[in-house]
Amino acid sequence: MTKSRSSISSFFSRIPHAITMLFGIIILVTVLTYVLPAGTYERVLIDGRSAVVPNSYKTIASTPVGLLDMFKAIPLGFKAAVEIIFIVLAGGIMFGFMEKSKAVENAVGTLVKNLGLNNKNLIIVLMTFIYGLLGVTVGYENNIAMVPIAAVLSLALGGDLILAAGISVGAMTIGFGLSPINPYTVGTGHKLAELPMFSGALLRSILCLTALGAMAFYNVRYFKKISKDPTKSLGIGLDMSELQLSKPLGEYRLTKNNWMVISIFILGLLFILYGVFNWHWYINELSAVFLIIALLCGLVSKMDANTMSETVLRSVALAAPGAFMVGFATSIKVLMEMGNIGDTISYQLSLMLEGLPLYASAIAMSVSQSVINFFIPSGSGQALATLPVMLPLGESLGLSRQITILAFQIGDGLSNLVNPTLGGLIAMLSMCRVPIDRWIRFIFPILISLLGIAFLALIVAVATNYS
Repeated sequence: MTKSRSSISSFFSRIPHAITMLFGIIILVTVLTYVLPAGTYERVLIDGRSAVVPNSYKTIASTPVGLLDMFKAIPLGFKAAVEIIFIVLAGGIMFGFMEKSKAVENAVGTLVKNLGLNNKNLIIVLMTFIYGLLGVTVGYENNIAMVPIAAVLSLALGGDLILAAGISVGAMTIGFGLSPINPYTVGTGHKLAELPMFSGALLRSILCLTALGAMAFYNVRYFKKISKDPTKSLGIGLDMSELQLSKPLGEYRLTKNNWMVISIFILGLLFILYGVFNWHWYINELSAVFLIIALLCGLVSKMDANTMSETVLRSVALAAPGAFMVGFATSIKVLMEMGNIGDTISYQLSLMLEGLPLYASAIAMSVSQSVINFFIPSGSGQALATLPVMLPLGESLGLSRQITILAFQIGDGLSNLVNPTLGGLIAMLSMCRVPIDRWIRFIFPILISLLGIAFLALIVAVATNYS
């Protein structure tokens, strides 16, 4: 047992730096453009978005990516991801102003003081579920501004930045990925399958809450481990500047100015939610509101022009590494488009599913969606690219359309926990200053457990003809 654990630890310690990992994937995708045939599906517009036509795959002239184009894909990736890159910077600026006003530190210090340090585990569980429910109801990138608060809270409890990511990023990714009302995966899938919108919610809700419970348990377990032996922390050496409490808990209280800053932040979030659900706001509108919140926080805190300017530049400096990683990761998507191999990968994976036993086909379909997710990280984009192929294939295998969509949701949603090409994941990890290589070392064990829980749900779905 000790030898086995030692070998697992050795495996995780060999996970390369995030930059190295992503550059390795860039090289791999470039090589695949020479190995795999270029191919494409015919597409039709559905509500203004391009969807695949089943049985329309055909090979086309190969478009292998040369050395110059491989490096050219990097600036093109930054161009394609500019909206997400800027929301990382805007979120960092907003948090920088809130931190400068001491509102976040005083709020977290007061919260921990009132709840008591004897309830640390309970706080971790509650916050994991709160962040998870934000993912279920609000969305993914929409919650980016909430991540730094988890960082301050985790450090106040005696945890580290990895725990902060588990509480916030882990929970929100699970909540969003397995949400019974996810408009991008379940909503798009039900529309393509001509099923009642968000039907089959009971099984999805049970799966989502069970997965969040497992994440909460894992967070508490990790917290206990590093509390007992700080040398086992995966967050050693990470930048915790301006995130730690600066005075004893007993001295914390919220001032009138703190309440004003917190009120501006909450009103800004409510305004964002209204805009998202009623005016179809997305990344650029969120960035604009973040900047407005930052400006208002500076004004009510009576910062002068020089202080506000210095706060902007300091905040951008802290957020810049994460913003860079978002653009760098998006280069992979650009390479796939250059080489025209995305549809080929989807087609070949669908062929591999044919002839499998019923239960195995449901699990294999979910695994194939996980693989595709690394190349098409957009939930709705993946649904439009793969479900028109997978739905009829599933029916030919004996799977109901609801089961096919559940398999797709599980494959897409849980693989997002370790997907280096997902801009939203990289962006949120950057907000709590956690590189993806450290994150993978932390999240991988619980990901295996979550997949086991999800595959059990799929088996139940097949056994009960979930429809």
